[in-house]
Amino acid sequence: MLSAGFHQVPKGHVTTVVTHLEMHAPQARPTPEIEGVSFKKHDAVAPSDYRKLFRRIGENYLWFSRLHLSDEELLEIFGNPDYDLYTLQRDGEDLGLLELDFRVSGACELAFFGLDDALIGTGAGRYLMTQAITLAFQRDITRFHVHTCTLDSPQALAFYIRSGFKPYKQEIEIAEDPRLSGDLPMTAAPQIPVFP
Repeated sequence: MLSAGFHQVPKGHVTTVVTHLEMHAPQARPTPEIEGVSFKKHDAVAPSDYRKLFRRIGENYLWFSRLHLSDEELLEIFGNPDYDLYTLQRDGEDLGLLELDFRVSGACELAFFGLDDALIGTGAGRYLMTQAITLAFQRDITRFHVHTCTLDSPQALAFYIRSGFKPYKQEIEIAEDPRLSGDLPMTAAPQIPVFP
C-alpha cells in the first residue's frame, strides 16, 4: 500500500492511475446507426493485421501489452471460444476494436475498446459500446467489467460512466516505457513525457 504523498517513478518508466469499473445489468442508451460503418465479428485474424489495428488505435495512449505476445499467444487467445473479437469497418478497413473476454465464468471483461481517430466524434464509440453491452449480457453473466487509465483518452473514463459502468477501485501501475523498449516509436503519445 502506498502512503500518502509523492513517490518517485524510476527512470525509463511510465506511471498511470488505473480505474476499474463494472456493471451488473445492461444499460440502454439510444444509439443511432453510423452510416458507412459496419460491425464485424472475426472468428480468425492474422496476428500481423491485429497488431496493425492495435497500434493504430492504441499508439497515442501507449497500448503495449499485446505487442509483447507472440503470434502463437495471440492465436491462442483469439481461438478460444470464450473470447470474441469484433471490429468496426469502413470501406473494408478496420477502424474500431472491441474484445470481449468470457473466460471467467459468470463475467465478461471488456478487454479492449477503441477507435481510430477517423471515427472519433462520429457516434461510433456509443454504437460500439451498445454492441458490447448487448453481446456481453446475451451470455450468462452477472458482471461486465473494464478498466481504463490516465494514459488513455481523456474522454474514456467519463464515457464508460455514461455507458452505465460504475467505478469500484483504483490502482497505480508502473511499467517500462514502451517507447524506450522499442515496442512503440519515440513519437508515440507525445503528450506523455519520456524519462530515459
